[in-house]
Amino acid sequence: MPKIIHSMIRVHDLEKSLKFYEDALELTPSHRLDFPDFSLVYLKNGENDVEIELTWNKGREPAYTHGDGYGHIAVAVPNLEEEHARLSNLGINPMAIKEFKRDDEMLARFFFIRDPDGYKIEVLESAGHYV
Repeated sequence: MPKIIHSMIRVHDLEKSLKFYEDALELTPSHRLDFPDFSLVYLKNGENDVEIELTWNKGREPAYTHGDGYGHIAVAVPNLEEEHARLSNLGINPMAIKEFKRDDEMLARFFFIRDPDGYKIEVLESAGHYV
C-alpha cells in the first residue's frame, strides 16, 4: 500500500521559510540536499512521519504564484485558543477562529495562517476526524 512521505512547496527565501516553519509548526530539517542551483530541505517534528519539502530555486525572481489550484496544509493542535495566542505573540497574525457545523453538530474549529510565501496553513483543534 502506498505511504505518503512528503508534500513539496517552492519557497522564495529559504531562511525566512525555515524560521517560519520552526516557529509556527515546530518543524525542523530532517534532511537537506544542496546543489548549485537549488536546495531541498525536508521538515518534520516528533509528531509526524510525513514531511514538508521546501524547494528553493536559488536566484528565482519573481517569487512564485499559487495559481488557482493550491489549497492548504493542515495541522491539528490540542488547544486552539492557546495556539492562536502563541502564533499572535510571534507576529504571525492568525486569522479569526471559525466553526464548521452541520446543523447543530460541531465538525471542526479552526483558523488559518500564511507562510512567508503566502501558502495557507489550516490549524484545527484536535477533535473528531481531526486528531
